[in-house]
Amino acid sequence: MPQPTYPGLCKYRALIALGANVSDSFAGRVKLLRVVIDQISAAFAAPAESSQLYRTPAYPTGAGPDFVNAVIRVATDIPPQDVMTILHAIEADHGRERVTRWAARTLDLDLIGVDDLVLPDRDVWQHWHDLPAARQATDTPDRLILPHPRLQDRAFVLVPLCDVAPDWRHPVLGLTAAALCARLPIGARDQIVPVDEA
Repeated sequence: MPQPTYPGLCKYRALIALGANVSDSFAGRVKLLRVVIDQISAAFAAPAESSQLYRTPAYPTGAGPDFVNAVIRVATDIPPQDVMTILHAIEADHGRERVTRWAARTLDLDLIGVDDLVLPDRDVWQHWHDLPAARQATDTPDRLILPHPRLQDRAFVLVPLCDVAPDWRHPVLGLTAAALCARLPIGARDQIVPVDEA
């Protein structure tokens, strides 16, 4: 797929969460994520720095088979909204259909953070951060929100994020990825198991 370029802009460091829980086998999900990491590297013409792959319970509980999750960090000069367009195209290449929120998915690619950017602004970010739990399952933003407003709650994001960017500092909460992960309940972190130990 042709990629836009933005000469003269400083490089961003994009943090991307990957997940999959629909395939014929768990091994198939592992293979898929490894292929997709290479595909993202090719799309951005830059090597993606990848976490380990992790086996994680489906979210929300009971929503389907276990996921394989990872986080990658990639340098790019492409603005965040265009990064999301590329990620959605890769999802579609692998059969992802966005029909039901939090449904099982062939592939899930989320842009969770880009350096210290807050998009579109702090007020909008705060609205989505503070959204009541019941509405989180039904309400979907109509624009890119950065950093991802739920990342601080999710062990399946924070554990692999700490592999690649433990010192990344949340631009609103002011805590590093490592500090956010340490605040999670031990039981939640213990459910995130490296694939080679699963």
